[in-house]
Amino acid sequence: MSDGKEAPAFTWPVRVYYEDTDAGGIVYYANYLKFCERARTEWLRSLGIDQDVWLDLQIGFVVRQVSLDLRAPARFNDALRVTVEPKRIRKVSLECTQQIFNQQGELLCVAEVKAACVNLSTMKPVAIPGPILEVIRRGS
Repeated sequence: MSDGKEAPAFTWPVRVYYEDTDAGGIVYYANYLKFCERARTEWLRSLGIDQDVWLDLQIGFVVRQVSLDLRAPARFNDALRVTVEPKRIRKVSLECTQQIFNQQGELLCVAEVKAACVNLSTMKPVAIPGPILEVIRRGS
């Protein structure tokens, strides 16, 4: 349940490289977190949120909590789709559900991610700046 209007799910393509896999050619579990991070970054970029500007102002998002439900393996050279769907938007945090699918549409991984907005100088929580909050809630 969201505190405001939820943005539609965003999708970002990711290719599995050899470096993402273990000796058996299966994606190493920690790399699903990297795929999710890339998709969240591109989602913010698609909304017009220029993270460089906010970083210069010492404002950033840090992952506070994450859970992964690994349902099926991804393999070397697979083309994946990673989604981002905001679920709960609060004053200082954002919760998203992310899903990773293979080319056949099989759900491989579900991630629940909670990110907090912080002042990067103090690493203390701060309110998500109004312009960011507005764009995330609007979803465009």
